[in-house]
Amino acid sequence: MRLSARVDYALRAVAELASVTGGAGPGRGRPVTAEQIARAQEIPPKFLESILLQLRRGGVVQAQRGPEGGYWLARPAEEISLAEVIRVIDGPLAHVRGQRPEQLGYQGAARALQDVWIALRASERQILDLVTVADVVAGTLPPRVTELVADPGAWT
Repeated sequence: MRLSARVDYALRAVAELASVTGGAGPGRGRPVTAEQIARAQEIPPKFLESILLQLRRGGVVQAQRGPEGGYWLARPAEEISLAEVIRVIDGPLAHVRGQRPEQLGYQGAARALQDVWIALRASERQILDLVTVADVVAGTLPPRVTELVADPGAWT
């Protein structure tokens, strides 16, 4: 699995927002400026602005302009999965040459590859839909994730 810099930065920005606001959703906590997020997570500020715009359009964060403005999570961190953030930034999980795996038409000896790509997407979903922004911020990942991480083969 390859994640873009945009996705990496988006996940870090959302985690930072959850951390600073206590994981609160709308109307709770104080707004956090893009500059504060960029500084805390070492994200290029201009790049972050466009990412935050995508996250706002995707319903992950909300924003307010002005001197008291900034960003906050649109919902509690427990309700925002990593998969949702990834989909908002990069679109559906597990594309092959820009197509969804079920749309591919492999023939002959390569026919089973389609099933492999679909299984890969299902596996990604099992983890990325399971883990929330709150889990990341708290550092307490679901047991299924910690089991996978405990396997030495996962690190190579």
